This record gives sequence, structure tokens and C-alpha cells, in this order.
Amino acid sequence: QVQLAESGGGLVQAGGSLRLSCAVSGLTFSTAVMKWFRQAPGKEREFVASISWNGGTTYGADSVKGRFTISRDNNKNTVYLQMNSLHAEEAAVYCCDAYSYWGRGAQVTVSS
Repeated sequence: QVQLAESGGGLVQAGGSLRLSCAVSGLTFSTAVMKWFRQAPGKEREFVASISWNGGTTYGADSVKGRFTISRDNNKNTVYLQMNSLHAEEAAVYCCDAYSYWGRGAQVTVSS
């Protein structure tokens, strides 16, 4: 059974930081391209960042470049999203994706 479990969400002030984690089980994590998406109320799901199987290649949406960092630990089957300088409009549910499997997401609330 494939499971993706996000954690690390919470309430942060604008300009603050959070680190999200996504623990994966039930699939071969070490070969999976991992992605983070977010969805705010009333908006479509938005790509945030992705990372190759060995962490050698990362991509980020233009809106998060220079502030968000995606990383992974293949020994722990976990992918991370370090988010710095958060903006109020980035409040959303953040979900990780592997082979089109999704977790339930982590709620990120940013107060202005």
C-alpha cells in the first residue's frame, strides 16, 4: 500500500519559515521523481518544486525561486520542502507527489 504522509505545516507569520516533510512508503522511493504542489481555497493546484531521484536536479516555480528549497533523503524515504520568507498568499495545503500518488497534505497558514 502506497502512503505519503506530509508533516511540518502550521501557522507562521509573513516572512517566516517552515520545513515540510513527506515520508513515503509502499513504493521505490529512491527512483521516484518527487514533487510538491499546493492548493489554496478556491484556486487550482499549483506546482511548487520537484527533485530528481538522486537529488541532482531540482526545479522550482518562478514564484518560489530563491526562497524555497526541495531536498530528499533516500535513506529515510523522505522529501523535504524548506520554505523561507513566506508570503501571506502562499497559505495553502501543500501535498507531495510520487508517481501520481498523493498525500493528504499539510496545512500552511501565513498570517500577515
